[in-house]
Amino acid sequence: MAPVPGPELEQWVREFAATQDPRVGGNTPVVPLVTRGLPTRPVAPEHSQVYLCAGVIVKLHGHGTDPGRLARRLHAIGAPDLDRLWIQPLVPAARVAPGDRLATIWPRVTVLATVDVPPWADAGRLLARLHQMPITDDPPRLGGHSRLARAIAWLRASGGTELAWLADLGDDLADRLQDPVRTTLAHGDFHLGQLGHTPLRRSWKLLDVDDFGVGDPAWDLARPAGFWAAGFLADDAWHTFLAAYRDTGGPAVPADGDPWPALDLPARAAVLVAAVQAVRTPHSEDTATGLLAACRRMQA
Repeated sequence: MAPVPGPELEQWVREFAATQDPRVGGNTPVVPLVTRGLPTRPVAPEHSQVYLCAGVIVKLHGHGTDPGRLARRLHAIGAPDLDRLWIQPLVPAARVAPGDRLATIWPRVTVLATVDVPPWADAGRLLARLHQMPITDDPPRLGGHSRLARAIAWLRASGGTELAWLADLGDDLADRLQDPVRTTLAHGDFHLGQLGHTPLRRSWKLLDVDDFGVGDPAWDLARPAGFWAAGFLADDAWHTFLAAYRDTGGPAVPADGDPWPALDLPARAAVLVAAVQAVRTPHSEDTATGLLAACRRMQA
């Protein structure tokens, strides 16, 4: 279940939301939205939390979020042309919320629902466009490496001896992924939950700037690729996504032929991070079992 905000935080969210939506009053509901618990979510420094208040979204970023890096990311996604690929914050700067959490404010958007047909082709085209954008600002390194490092750190500290093999596998992947094969702008934590659109426009845009930066664009294809290789994503979905990415000129993989040499290591890392998240998440035993089995196959 999503955590219910305490009275102080609830009032603070209302006050922040009221700066951008005049409909917000003293009794406007503050509704927490679940941003954790899915095996496709990253292992965050501490879980972020999103609150819906009237027509806006207030996001509390996880403890450990670097304010300088967040500021650079928010500034970068507002650059000309790049701004058309991302849902833009209503205020392009973070505020300090109760508990010394950084908070940002965003328009209320429509996200992918379980009744929607997953827009794999749209996602492939969107990422290809992002990866071809010139690096004209100063965004930090993308977050894939940090997510992997946090997963390994948790395994070493809390995973017990039965998961030591997984930490060893993570260390090997981290070493082999240290130097990017190519460098572009990239989302850094792409999955279908990172797509949204405003109510009046159906075109999908990217959400969640926390891992955006410069690095190997293969990280953005890693989770779909890894889940497909592990048997969790249907062939049609993967091939539609990959074909759309290639047709739009995406640079993470060759234009034709076998894409796997470019995707293999990031895809393995994505499956490992997802396995750790599933192990840490209550009621995810079946998912964890399947992902750990996939990691065992990688080890072999």
